[in-house]
Amino acid sequence: MLGIFILNDYVISETIIGLFDLGISLLSQMWILKTLGFIVLVGGIMALIESSGGIGGLVDYVQNKKKIVTSKRSALLLSYIIGVLIFVETSITALISGAVGKAFSKQYKISNAKIAFVCDSTSAPISSLIVFNGYGALLLGLIITQIDSGMIKGDGVDILINSLVYNFYAIITLIIVFLSIWFDIDIGPMKNSKYIESSQKIVFQKRASKYLMILPIFIMIISVFVFLYITGDGNILKGSGSSAVFYTMLTTLAFMFVYYLSKKIMDVRTFVVTTYKGSVHLIPIAIVMLAAFGISDITGELKTGQYLASFASENLNIYFLASTIFLLSAITAFATGTSWGTFGIMLPIAIPIAVSMGVDVPLLIGAVVSGAIFGDHSSPISDTTIISSLAADCEVVEHVKTQLPYALISAFLTIIMFSVVSIYIN
Repeated sequence: MLGIFILNDYVISETIIGLFDLGISLLSQMWILKTLGFIVLVGGIMALIESSGGIGGLVDYVQNKKKIVTSKRSALLLSYIIGVLIFVETSITALISGAVGKAFSKQYKISNAKIAFVCDSTSAPISSLIVFNGYGALLLGLIITQIDSGMIKGDGVDILINSLVYNFYAIITLIIVFLSIWFDIDIGPMKNSKYIESSQKIVFQKRASKYLMILPIFIMIISVFVFLYITGDGNILKGSGSSAVFYTMLTTLAFMFVYYLSKKIMDVRTFVVTTYKGSVHLIPIAIVMLAAFGISDITGELKTGQYLASFASENLNIYFLASTIFLLSAITAFATGTSWGTFGIMLPIAIPIAVSMGVDVPLLIGAVVSGAIFGDHSSPISDTTIISSLAADCEVVEHVKTQLPYALISAFLTIIMFSVVSIYIN
């Protein structure tokens, strides 16, 4: 509201009209509707998995039959490993990692905030390092745009791959998460976080088949690749992320309907009622996400990122350029709640600055990506923050508060790395 107030020259009547216009604009964009639909459908799918007893079956299998999970550490490590292995899409990664973590939270009294921290701190970082996904498609497209404009020379894929080694924040974060799990390190507000019973009152059958959870998740992972391929006309890197995850949820829901009914786990009425209750539970999250999209649009119109970057470029020493670009990207991502939007704002600014000042281009691309992931990671209006919170059944504010100290440590070490590397290569 404040942003619209500024954009309309502080006229209250125009601000009110601007708010309505923004709402209409957001709800007329198909990718936003698909994202909101994805969030609501996720609630239904998670409720079905819990109600079917699939989570209980998985717990029984890995804990009693295979002895894979025997402690709080091994439970969180399983969630961490899943978060690292499933790199195809940040939301899917966070949801699956969070669902597995929640499966063991009651027995080992793992706090909801710790589970949210693990699934959030693996989803975006790993997706920005293994770029066979939407992240890679967007970054490659932005780099190729700079090549086509004559700003830089070279092969877009090579430049992108070379920049991955400079994505220090993602690398450091993954290391810190692992260490915090292995050595049970809780710092700041995380020390006081507790396990809280799920707010959803769903019947829990302990001895149901593990496949009631595993098969829907398998369908979910495969479907993301399929729909990225379809929406990208045969090229996964050009696929639509919002369309892919939305159609993935519909496909998974259809599969679960056929599978659960054929196994006589539920009848039609129970399936529909459970899906409805789970979906309604996440409507407030969808509203928060819609507001976050609105904030992103308004900060884009205010050109906050461009202002910060232009201001910094006039007052920078070459050795602190990468660190400064990292911080500016972080501020932009924190304010907008999107790493993707930050890439679009900062890369077209950072690359020309790198060329004009004679700085290694992949280094500044790595700084933008690192900063965007850090800002997105720390922002209460980020989609991955919100989805990680709902996956762990943790309040968004609680998740942000407990995760922030770890993120700040990673950011501090990242700034040191960028400063050292800048001095070395320049």
